[in-house]
Amino acid sequence: MSIFGKIMGAIFGTKAEAAPAGGGTATSTGSSSGSAAPAQTVDVAAIVDKAAAAKGEKLEWRTSIVDLMKALDIDSSFTARKELAKELGYTGDSSDSASMNIWLHKQIMIKFAANGGKLPPEIKH
Repeated sequence: MSIFGKIMGAIFGTKAEAAPAGGGTATSTGSSSGSAAPAQTVDVAAIVDKAAAAKGEKLEWRTSIVDLMKALDIDSSFTARKELAKELGYTGDSSDSASMNIWLHKQIMIKFAANGGKLPPEIKH
């Protein structure tokens, strides 16, 4: 399973694995109506806050892709983040980890919202 699929699956359940990782807006999964509207609304903050609390360390997942991945029990190594960037179509310099991490976080938040994720206003991109 792709890293993106693991992240989406951790938030939306296993049906989210089919969500497209490439460019453009993601469509809902599990709906045969042809509508682009998400099939469900999921409170992303509640899910990740609970997962982060279980880790026993302060994770700033609202601003950090590394902490988001840690909270969801997904490999957050530089190699894994480079793979995620490749999956999501990052065209910048992958050796510039700070810029890549900011881009990755933004893209994941966009994908969450596009798939029915409810985000707190302070992290909407």
